[in-house]
Amino acid sequence: MLDYFAKKKSIKFKELTGDYFEAVGKINDQNYLLIKPVTFVNNSGIAAREIFEKYSLSPEEFLVVCDDTNLKNYDLRVRMSGGNGGHNGLNSIIYHLMSDQFPRIRIGIGNNPTDIILSEYVLSEFSKSELEEYENTFNKSSILIEEFIVGGSKKMLEANSVLMKSENQNNSNQ
Repeated sequence: MLDYFAKKKSIKFKELTGDYFEAVGKINDQNYLLIKPVTFVNNSGIAAREIFEKYSLSPEEFLVVCDDTNLKNYDLRVRMSGGNGGHNGLNSIIYHLMSDQFPRIRIGIGNNPTDIILSEYVLSEFSKSELEEYENTFNKSSILIEEFIVGGSKKMLEANSVLMKSENQNNSNQ
C-alpha cells in the first residue's frame, strides 16, 4: 500500500541507516514521511520507536497501515486505537511505543490457505490479477492516508465514513 501511495505521489523510498526505508513528500503545505520497516514484521516497532525519537512524535501523529488476515480480501478497517488483533507487527509497535493509542488502517488479505505457512502467505507477492483487484482498496486507502496527512485522525474518520456510505449504496444498488 505504501509503495502504491508513494508512486501515486511521485516520491521514492530511500534506504537510510535506520531500520526502515523512508519517503518524504508534501501535500498542500503539509510535509509527511512514509516509513517501511526493513526488519521482520515481528520487529516493526523498532523502526516506529526510531521515528518517534527522531521526530518527537505523539502516537496520534503516527498512522500505521498493515495487512490483516482476519479481514476479507479488499476490506478496510480504520481504528483510532486498540489491541494488536493477533498481528505481530502491531504487537511490536504497541510494545516499543508503550502505547496502543495510534490510528491504523488495516487492509484485508483474507485467511491464509491451509497448505501455506502464515508467514509465507503474508510475504508472498500479489499476482497481477490480485493487484488489479486491490486497486479500489488502495485508492480508498490513499484517500484516507491523504486525509490523515492534511487533517489528522478526525478528517480521516470523516473520509472513511463517506467512503463506507458510498460503498454501502453501491452494494445495495447491485
